[in-house]
Amino acid sequence: MSSLNDVRFFATAPHDCSYLKDQQATTLFADPDIKIADDDYEQLTLVGFRRSGRYFYRPQCDGCQACISVRIPVNDFRWSRRFKRTLKRTQDMTLEWRLPYIDNEIYDLYSRYINARHRDGDMFPPSAEQFRTFLMIEGPNTQFGCYRNADGDLVAISVTDVLPGHGMSAVYTFFEPELEHLSLGQMAILRQIQTAQDEGMPYLYLGYWIRDCDKMNYKTDFAPLEMLIGRQWARFERHS
Repeated sequence: MSSLNDVRFFATAPHDCSYLKDQQATTLFADPDIKIADDDYEQLTLVGFRRSGRYFYRPQCDGCQACISVRIPVNDFRWSRRFKRTLKRTQDMTLEWRLPYIDNEIYDLYSRYINARHRDGDMFPPSAEQFRTFLMIEGPNTQFGCYRNADGDLVAISVTDVLPGHGMSAVYTFFEPELEHLSLGQMAILRQIQTAQDEGMPYLYLGYWIRDCDKMNYKTDFAPLEMLIGRQWARFERHS
């Protein structure tokens, strides 16, 4: 167990930004050798931290505040016609929430996804050890949402951290790249919203939104959003 008062924080040296070209980034992270307690995880999330494996981190860049934490207040979420069509296309897919695990079926899906969509990123080439380090941690708060089609084939997994009584944090989603036309990434977010609603949790955290990064633009589709501006969460409405 930890208390945030006991947690040391470190900053990386400036490095190339993963999202904005020709920008330098600095990352603040909590001491990875200290186990973060559930309550502290929630407090870190409220001030913009994310989890990747055993690392809790937040951008802290000199002269740049482009990375903005966003969350969906799930009870205010608007089910647009586009979202309803996505759910209809994927209505035959079942969702089972499980504790993190890895087997050949899961790893093969992960490997196909990375090879098809992230060959230019730092996650390529995929490996089983990378999967364990990135997506599996000890403890009850991480769940794998496993999506199967009508034939029972595993087609997507959403890795989600549960913040008891507060919300869910969407850590990562990977899916069958040959089924991209079904909008499986979008489906996974919509099903997580439904799960949070069903469990009485108020928020789904989506990580960082960056205005000038095309890969992040999809997040504002899930309006209304709340954005962390300074130390305050502010409501954002997307206008057509």
